[in-house]
Amino acid sequence: MLRFVFLLLISSTGFAASLVPAPPTINADAYLLVDYATGEVLVAHNVDERLPPASLTKLMTAYILAEEVDAGRLSLDDDVTVTRNSWSQNPTFRGSSLMWIEPGKPVTVGELEKGIVISSGNDATVAIAEHIAGSEEAFVNLMNNYADEMGLGATHFENTHGLPHPEHLTSARDLATLAAATIREHPQRYEVYREQSYTYNDITQYNRNHLLREDPSVDGLKTGYTSVAGYGLVASAERDGMRLISVVLGSNSTRSRKAETRALLNYGFRFYENVTPLKLDESLGETRLWKGNRETITGGVLTSPTLTMPRSNATIEVVASFADPVLAPLERGDEIGLVQVFQDGELLFEQPLQVLEDAEAAGFFKRLWDSFKLWFSQLFV
Repeated sequence: MLRFVFLLLISSTGFAASLVPAPPTINADAYLLVDYATGEVLVAHNVDERLPPASLTKLMTAYILAEEVDAGRLSLDDDVTVTRNSWSQNPTFRGSSLMWIEPGKPVTVGELEKGIVISSGNDATVAIAEHIAGSEEAFVNLMNNYADEMGLGATHFENTHGLPHPEHLTSARDLATLAAATIREHPQRYEVYREQSYTYNDITQYNRNHLLREDPSVDGLKTGYTSVAGYGLVASAERDGMRLISVVLGSNSTRSRKAETRALLNYGFRFYENVTPLKLDESLGETRLWKGNRETITGGVLTSPTLTMPRSNATIEVVASFADPVLAPLERGDEIGLVQVFQDGELLFEQPLQVLEDAEAAGFFKRLWDSFKLWFSQLFV
C-alpha cells in the first residue's frame, strides 16, 4: 500500500489548545453555543431541559410562514383578514407584545411577517395562523408536526405566540436547531430578523434584540419574555466566515440576556475556529494504474468536512493511502484508498481517497500483460 504524508499548519493566530479557558459562567436556566456549519457544541448548560419559550415560539411560526412563501403556496402580498380572535384587543393578549392589527384594516402576509419577527406581535401570529391553516388550533398542530419532523424532541406547542401554558415547552438545543434551519433553508426570509424597527398602524416598534444595534456581526434572531419563562434570546452572529448560534433561556433581565449572549459569542469566536484540512480536487498523490490507458492515477477528495476546533498552532497531518492494486476502468469519485487526518497523533477523521479523473480500460494485450505482471508480483509477496 502506497502512503503519502502531508503536514499542514492550521493556524497562525492560535495558542496551545490546552490553554483554552473554561466557558463563561452564565446567569440563566439554560444556555448553548453551537457552530452553525458543523453543529459542534462549544458551550452547554441544561440544553435538553424542557423550559417555557415565551416569544421564542415565534421562531417556529415564522419558519412555517417562510416555508409557505418559499414553496409558492403563500405570497408576501396576499391580503389577510383580521378576525376578532386575532384582533389586538383580544383579552388574551392584554399586556403582551402586539403589532396592533385591527378588523377591517388591510394587512398583508409580508406586514404580518415583520409584525411577528420585529414587533413580536402575538396578534400577528394568530392572524397568520388562521390565514395559513384556517384556525389557530390547526396551525398549532402544524407547528408540532414540524417539530417532530425536525427532531425537536423536547418541544411541544400549545399556541402560536408563547403566552404561558404548562405544556408549552422547548429546550435550548431544540431552539438552536430551529434557528439553524431558518438560516440554512430560508436565507431571504432570515434577512427580516436583522431589521431594527417596524412601523404599522402609525406605531413604530423596535427590535428587542439590542445586539443588532451594538454588534455588527449579529444579524438575528429573536427575544422572548414572560414572568414564567424569564428573559430569553436566540442570536446568531458571523465573523470572518464563521457563524455561531447562541441560546439563553431564563435570564433575569433584558440587560442580562444581552450581556450573557455577548459573552458566549465572544468566547466562541475568540477561542475556536473552523478548519477544512482537505482541499477539494487537490492531488494527495498518485499510484500505478493497472490495466488502464495511462500509467498512473491521481487521488484526492471531492468532499471535505469542516471541523470546529480550538484555535491552535498544532500541525495537522494528512495521510493518503492507496489500495493495491488499483485497476481500470475508473470514474471520477471512485474509491481507491483512504485519507486519514491527525492532530498531534490523534485521528480526527478519515474518509475514502477518490479518483480525481476518469481512467478508461486499456486494450486487450495491455490488460493481459498487466494481469501477468500482477500475478508474477504476487508470487513474491
